[in-house]
Amino acid sequence: MTASWLPIRQLDGTVLHGIFTDIDDTLTVAGKLPGAVYLALERLRNAGFAIVPVTGRSAGWAHMVLHHWPVEAVVAESGGLCLYRDAAGAPRWLYHDHAERIGEDRRRIAEVARQVLANFPDLALADDNAFRLVDFALDHCETIPPVPQARIDAAIAMFRAQGLQARASSVHINVWRGDFDKAPMSLRYLQEVRGASLPAETARWLFVGDAPNDASMFASFP
Repeated sequence: MTASWLPIRQLDGTVLHGIFTDIDDTLTVAGKLPGAVYLALERLRNAGFAIVPVTGRSAGWAHMVLHHWPVEAVVAESGGLCLYRDAAGAPRWLYHDHAERIGEDRRRIAEVARQVLANFPDLALADDNAFRLVDFALDHCETIPPVPQARIDAAIAMFRAQGLQARASSVHINVWRGDFDKAPMSLRYLQEVRGASLPAETARWLFVGDAPNDASMFASFP
């Protein structure tokens, strides 16, 4: 923590160290980041709190956010990876698995995604897929007319029937292969990068989110 760290105590007296936060429809309004929200993040950072966005957005977004927002790290692609800075300030990456296996998994996801889109033409590939390294995303309302929830649920069921993980955010259906999620990567960041003692350290972090793909975070951070 920096010298300017301002201890904020929760109701049980625990001192708060940092904040994990979703981005879409948690920090953003109608797809935009209000200036007041950015200022709030900056004020929290300047007071010594660690800010770590945890998002279904792409690795490309994570790179931009780490470089241009007042944050300590970014967990992206629904926990498939984490981007942070080392002690010298250089960007470093954590991945949920080895690169070869991740590449194989993405090829399998792409095959199934083509089948899903053929069955659900009202969905579309999310426009940030070119910047993704681990998962795939289908757009259900961001740049296309909103798709009915029943259609979203049916598309998710089709992915899962093919042995893939799939879950809806407020804008996308995120699809991946393997056993990872937002919370496991966030906990790994705390333990491996920050040297935190788990599970005790989870009580010193707040999580803010809004969508079904945030469920593991709500379960892990009381």
